Order: sequence, then C-alpha cells, then structure tokens
Amino acid sequence: MTIYFAASIRGGRDDQAIYLQIIELLKRHGTVLTEHLGSEALGAAGEDLADCDIHDRDLEWLKSADVLVSEVTTPSLGVGYEIGRAVEWGKRVVCLYRPSQGRRLSGMIAGCAGARVFEYTDVAQLPAILKTAIGVLR
Repeated sequence: MTIYFAASIRGGRDDQAIYLQIIELLKRHGTVLTEHLGSEALGAAGEDLADCDIHDRDLEWLKSADVLVSEVTTPSLGVGYEIGRAVEWGKRVVCLYRPSQGRRLSGMIAGCAGARVFEYTDVAQLPAILKTAIGVLR
C-alpha cells in the first residue's frame, strides 16, 4: 500500500514529534511517500523549493497513493486542500484528530462524507486506530 501522509508545515510544527510517530506506524502498513514531514529539520518555513514545485510534486504523490492519512489537529490550508483533492479523486481519506478544549475540527473536514475522522487523545491509541482505518480500507 502506498500512503500519502499530510500534516501541518507552515501552519505550525508543534506536533512534529507526533507526526514522526504516526509515520513510523504507517510504515507498518506500506510505503509512506511523505516521510520528510516527520523530520525535525523541516521547520515552519517549509522546504527550500519553489512553491509550484512543492505543489506539483505533492499532487503527483497524492495521485499515486492508495490512501491519504492526515493529522488534522493543527489547522493547515495545505492539508485541507490535499483532503479536498483526494476526496475529489475518489481516494480513501483518513483524518486523525486530537480534540482539545477551545478547539474544534473544521466543519468542512468533520462534515465531509469522503473523509473518515478518528479522534485520539494519546499516541498510544494510534496503532489500533490505524489498524482499523487501514484495514477497513484494504
């Protein structure tokens, strides 16, 4: 299985360590095209590439993926865009969300019939969630 993992970059990198853990878990289920999202070296400024190059490369990766798994706790315009495109293309979409007081998931994601949202409070819950989410998708 080919997995496109999406998570905030320019929207904030506070959850980078969680992204890395998710990527390691996803690698148990297949090839992760976007492993660089877990890197400590990737800051909020993003990659040292032209924006159009990032856009085109990432959409090619997303087109080739079997599933999009996104961590949507930190709001990100890019992740929302990727989810929208994946839904438009009929891709399978899994969203991981950590609810917290004073924060709600966007209605555009929570209300999207083409995206399955899984809530979690601790990374320790993710192996079971991903097994269910990925297993359901196979």
